Amino acid sequence: MSYSDLSRRLPFLKWAKRYDKTTFVADSIAAMVITIMLIPQSLAYALLAGLPPQMGLYASLLPLLAYALLGASGPLSVGPFAITSIMTATALAATFPEPFTSQQVVGAVVLAFMSGMFLLVFGFFRLGFLTNFISFPVVTGFISASAIVIASSQLGNLLGIEVDNASFFNVIASTVKLVDQTHLATLLLGLCSITFLFIMPKIIRALVLRFSSSEFVADSLSKTAPILAMLGSILVVVLLDLEHQGVALLGQIPQGLPAIQLPDLNQMEWSQATWKSLLSSALLISIIGFVSSLSAAQAFATKQRQRINPDQEAISLGVANLSAGLSGAFPVAASLSRSAVSFNAGAKTPATSAFTAVGMAISCLFLTPYLYYLPIVTLASMIFLAVLSLFDFKAMQRTWAFNRKDFSALLLTMLLTLLNGVEWGLVSGVLLSIALHLYRSSHPHVAVLGRVPETEHFRNIERHEVITDPEIISFRIDESLYFANARFLEDRVNELVASNPKANHLILMCSAINDIDASALESLFEINQYLKDADMTFHLSEVKGPVLDRIKRSDFLQQLTGNLYLSHYSAWRDLTSQPLYD
Repeated sequence: MSYSDLSRRLPFLKWAKRYDKTTFVADSIAAMVITIMLIPQSLAYALLAGLPPQMGLYASLLPLLAYALLGASGPLSVGPFAITSIMTATALAATFPEPFTSQQVVGAVVLAFMSGMFLLVFGFFRLGFLTNFISFPVVTGFISASAIVIASSQLGNLLGIEVDNASFFNVIASTVKLVDQTHLATLLLGLCSITFLFIMPKIIRALVLRFSSSEFVADSLSKTAPILAMLGSILVVVLLDLEHQGVALLGQIPQGLPAIQLPDLNQMEWSQATWKSLLSSALLISIIGFVSSLSAAQAFATKQRQRINPDQEAISLGVANLSAGLSGAFPVAASLSRSAVSFNAGAKTPATSAFTAVGMAISCLFLTPYLYYLPIVTLASMIFLAVLSLFDFKAMQRTWAFNRKDFSALLLTMLLTLLNGVEWGLVSGVLLSIALHLYRSSHPHVAVLGRVPETEHFRNIERHEVITDPEIISFRIDESLYFANARFLEDRVNELVASNPKANHLILMCSAINDIDASALESLFEINQYLKDADMTFHLSEVKGPVLDRIKRSDFLQQLTGNLYLSHYSAWRDLTSQPLYD
């Protein structure tokens, strides 16, 4: 293997060669900022996944080191992610009926392994293109609905009651039923935490800007609000002895680094249904994780004038998830919010991820004993506020104004996600995207053309003042020809011929046809014969080279009753009985 091939698989070989003191300082500062964000987020997202809090910390160690070695995006922050966390919780709840058991812990680790394997397959076999079947409206609908599901899943923690988290509507119904059992101290602490987390970043930023003109310092210090919320809530719990008043606490977190080992599958009985359930969930988790991570990586690469290799990103995320499984964690992906902060903090290379992992390791070694009195409602407040930004109302408005069919896909994906859970919502959205694509391509736009006066250009007769000839039917189809629209083309030709009894020629302008399959070729044969029987000639113009190469493999051109023209104007000039210029 040459050095260029090796450096493509191990991107750190490229940036390590030119790593200097200035880059080290920039990466270190960004890593400190991200570590401050990641400590509370890792605990909160473990809670969201229905897993022990230390698993969130573990998910912020080896996966970050793996991405630092194999990933190419400096700002990208890999680790616990809200969407994949709720998908993990959904998968575990569907597979293991008893919550907070060792079976669910092992199941989460297995999910990380499976997700990693799927991502490696995406990367090595260059299957990342499959994610293109998830359209923007579907992604928007899925993420927005997931934000609602995530926020609602924390209602029980915010109110201090046990609610049914099986689905969004179960949460709402059980919350309404049990609202009279709300734990007042928990509710007040939650409301104070939400208010603090909402207001304090703005206050910190304003105070810093009053004494300093540095936007970077102001933004960085404002990110400490979750840490301050954690410290403040711990202090309140201790001073008011809220532990003995029924406020749920995080409790004892194992101190130290995770053991590197394979999951102990003997802790549970593994049926075929269990494997099947986890396998399908892991596939969906890996797809969503890859789509969100790649979108973030490409966005920041554009700003830095760099290029991201999607296949290599899939491999790096795959190894990150495998390392999560080896260290007793759950599936990971890149967080757009953390990545944006990392970018604004000046992250230059993936070494930022490695430095962040060091910061998280220090937290695991020395800080975990002090988290015992951290109230769960504070973490729930962080989750509640964090996911509000995922609800993209502006994108919904744009989609509504732009295309109602796309908006229907967005809305249906949202409804199905809320009704049936995040997994079925995503699957339904993908199938709906494919169905909409097939419908559009099977009913392509067809324009009957006329010549723009005093020019060689041809435009739609319904949109422009053009010159037409009753002896010529001139039209363009704006889609590649394949089995789904071949019959549509035949029907449209029949309609045009029937409505133009004086026509002797039909010219198909092929400038928008990029591909053609066997079914469409057979339709061209049928059209040619139909026009021949009607005493008309069939002509093609502006056929693209690759399409023409494919047509030449058959005898269609030998049977064509008309001619093949390089330009549509040439066909018009050759066939029309009208003067070329008025």
